[in-house]
Amino acid sequence: MERLAPMTENEIGTAVVAAAISVHRKLGPGLLESVYEAVLTHELRKRGFDVERQAPVAIVYDGIRFEEGFRADIVVDKKVTLELKSVEHVSPAHRKQIQTYLSLTGHKLGYLLNFGEALMKNGITRAVNGLEG
Repeated sequence: MERLAPMTENEIGTAVVAAAISVHRKLGPGLLESVYEAVLTHELRKRGFDVERQAPVAIVYDGIRFEEGFRADIVVDKKVTLELKSVEHVSPAHRKQIQTYLSLTGHKLGYLLNFGEALMKNGITRAVNGLEG
C-alpha cells in the first residue's frame, strides 16, 4: 500500500496500535517476542510503512559517539520507536526503557507493546518525548 503524504507521529501510532491488535488477535499471547516482531513488521509493511527491525541506535557519551548503544526492536517511518515484550506483566523498568529510547533517538513517540497480555489493549503503553497533540 503506497501512501501519498508523510504521516504524523500520532497517525503512525494509531496504525501501529491497530496492527498490534490485529497480530495479537490472530496469534494470541505467549509466543516469543521475535515472532511478534517479525509478524508485526510484516503487518506494518503491508500497510505501507517503512519499518526497520533491530535498528542500531548510536549514543553519545562524554562527547564520544558509540555506534551500538542499543537496538530498537522496530522503528516505523524513522519516527516512532517500538519496544516489544512477551511477558505476563510489564515492569516499571520496561516503561523506563522505552522512555530512555525516545530520549536517545530524539523520537517523539514510542510504544511498549506487550504481546503476553490476554488482551492486547492492556499491553499497550504509549510514551512521548515532547510530542504535541
